[in-house]
Amino acid sequence: MVVWRLMPSVAFQGVPGAYGELAALRAVEDASPVGYPTFHAVLEAVSAGVADIGVIPVENSLAGTVYQALDLLPQTDLHITGEIIVRVKHQLLALPGVRLEAVKRVYSHPQALAQCDLFLAQRGLIPVPAFDTAGAAQELRMRGALDEAVIASERAAELYDLAVLQSGIEDEDFNFTRFLVLSKHEAAKLPDVTYKTSVVFAVRHTPGFLLETLGQLKGLNLTKIESRPRRDRAFSYLIYIDFEGYIHDLDASSALVGILQKASYVKVIGSYPAAQMPD
Repeated sequence: MVVWRLMPSVAFQGVPGAYGELAALRAVEDASPVGYPTFHAVLEAVSAGVADIGVIPVENSLAGTVYQALDLLPQTDLHITGEIIVRVKHQLLALPGVRLEAVKRVYSHPQALAQCDLFLAQRGLIPVPAFDTAGAAQELRMRGALDEAVIASERAAELYDLAVLQSGIEDEDFNFTRFLVLSKHEAAKLPDVTYKTSVVFAVRHTPGFLLETLGQLKGLNLTKIESRPRRDRAFSYLIYIDFEGYIHDLDASSALVGILQKASYVKVIGSYPAAQMPD
């Protein structure tokens, strides 16, 4: 069992005001969020014991998979112990006194820019990638540019003394980001809780072999399937699977045994309580 410090440290990517900070605050009661510049640095902080847990975004309902974060999961010994779904409501922020008509360029994380693509295109605004939503807000305050804006949270506007030019600029209302909670310790099974399991595996390049391997999951409800290039072999791929169920339940454990018999590489990244969609 994990024994938390009085205020557990939760690592997230970005600076205060980032959506990752919001996920960190929801990850555990009385959390003390600490920002890091990259997803890799978040995982390193948890692995080294500098942070108790970490949160990284892996999927957005509009822009899709966050590949930079997903690709790190096979490379770490950390376990997924939970997931958090954050409702993302983007604000267009600028320095106080700046009017929307004066804005030419808009800075933000590439995922945030993608989630607001229609808004930007209709207004002829030039999207400029930044490492973080709140980081873009912080840098705009430091630059003092009067023809720039950023896409970030309402909290970022408050923290960096920026004005909201327009609220809720995401292309669709159903804009949610799924964060994974990672720890050095596996999650203990709780009663009467719906679980999900995340697995990554690789198979031989043989006709029909991938289909045979996926067939081992028959009867389970898959919630995500993704193919990504391997880092150690050219034109070879890892298959990421999320499915409903706890890894030691009969159906899930039987499926895992079947995958182990077929696949050349298998890693269970975590079996954890499934998140509820926010209101």
